[in-house]
Amino acid sequence: MGLRIDQETFTDADFSLFRERLGDSVEALEQTLAIPGFGESEISVGAELEMFLMDADGRPAPLNDRIRTDVSDARVCVEVDQFNLEANLTPTRLRGRPFTALRSEADALLERVGSAARSYGSLPVLIGTLPTLTASDLRRTALTPCGRFHHIEHALSRRRRRTPYLLAFQGEEPMTLSADSIAVQGATCSWQLHLVVTPGEFTRAYNAAQLATGPVLAAAGNSPLLLGRRLWQETRIPLYEQGFGDGGGPPGTWPRPRASFGHRWLDGGVVRLFADAVRDHDVLLPVLSPREPAALAASGAAPWLAELRLHQGTVWSWNRPVYDPSGHVRIEFRALPSGPTPLDMAANSAFLLGLTLHLSRQPDDPRTAVPFETARGNFYRAARSGLRARICWPSENHRGPGWSSAAELLPRLLPLAAEGLVSAGVDAEEAGHLLWVIAERVDGGQTGAVWQQRALTAMEEYTDRRTALRLLTHAYVRLVASGAPVRTWPTPTRPAAR
Repeated sequence: MGLRIDQETFTDADFSLFRERLGDSVEALEQTLAIPGFGESEISVGAELEMFLMDADGRPAPLNDRIRTDVSDARVCVEVDQFNLEANLTPTRLRGRPFTALRSEADALLERVGSAARSYGSLPVLIGTLPTLTASDLRRTALTPCGRFHHIEHALSRRRRRTPYLLAFQGEEPMTLSADSIAVQGATCSWQLHLVVTPGEFTRAYNAAQLATGPVLAAAGNSPLLLGRRLWQETRIPLYEQGFGDGGGPPGTWPRPRASFGHRWLDGGVVRLFADAVRDHDVLLPVLSPREPAALAASGAAPWLAELRLHQGTVWSWNRPVYDPSGHVRIEFRALPSGPTPLDMAANSAFLLGLTLHLSRQPDDPRTAVPFETARGNFYRAARSGLRARICWPSENHRGPGWSSAAELLPRLLPLAAEGLVSAGVDAEEAGHLLWVIAERVDGGQTGAVWQQRALTAMEEYTDRRTALRLLTHAYVRLVASGAPVRTWPTPTRPAAR
């Protein structure tokens, strides 16, 4: 979705031709993937880091275009709301110390963004949902004045049953939010991973990713507060799914929502996912490429498939397929939250990718491990309850899946993730250190979400909630700056009287 869109309006003919090209593109993709040697490049990993911009009072700072301009780095771009930025990290081979490379680059980019932000009295914040946000921050006026966001907004507004539309959230303090725009998406920031996978291994790897995402998310929660309410450990998940207001129904209903975990195990290779996206979701942005997909495929080079890639970029599954015309396909893991620290995100990445690789290389297909509905349920239970979530996981003795809390299950999964990483060529010391960060986090019971909840409880003992949210956010930023993993963070205490 990084495409620059200068076109102001689209005609019925644009939509019709775009839909026709999507069908041709699916066929061209299938032909391309069948070419011997396509996508057989060395396995690599990349990442996208989303962040909030916060002013001195802890409030969102609508400065993304100014700061992006001052940073003057092609890796840094604006995101959906004017207080969101994104950093695109350089892909690296998944062997040696890839997570150290991603972490080091994230640290360097954050320093550059922070330096530019400080000149405006603001700071970047790595967190799933900014605790100090209010409903007024998430109105249409917050949208970044960029063509693609406004075009998506206009396209989805034509499909909505009503505007404003209601988002409903469960949790300790249930709430509803009346939204007039996809600007509500600006309340969520993610840490998105990209894993290159060969076409022949894609089905098994994708299903493994689906199975792995639930338990890993339970250990990674960092989004428990929205508009001053205590909700899910990863409130970002239901917020993102509902925030498009596209009229999609819950799982098992029609039309299918554009943002979801999916509705079945993959059984037809990566092409099936693209074909499903074309079949299940209508076109939002009919930006036509100068050349047709079939003509490009016939040239012998990997086709650009601009229409198909653009359309897939408007279907926001938590694990999303990506076709890259440079010559590969990959899985985009979208479920992990931003923050708390680059070290925590590197540890989350090692756990998710390692467990995915381990599961994908087992004799038994991940599809046979548990029913798809169970894997999907694991994901949402993890988002809701974090380490307390009940997770259904395949047993080691092949007697069928068994249930346990995430806190009990995760220590058994960490050695599997280590095996997956080392088998892929990751340095054993790197894998061990990062998975130790997860082990300590689980043992201490403190994710980023848990720390925020504990901090809010402590601060509300001596002040009102609005003030507590502001103080919590400032304390969070200071602890992130220390670089210490969240498992070590102390709960704030009442300041001494002056």
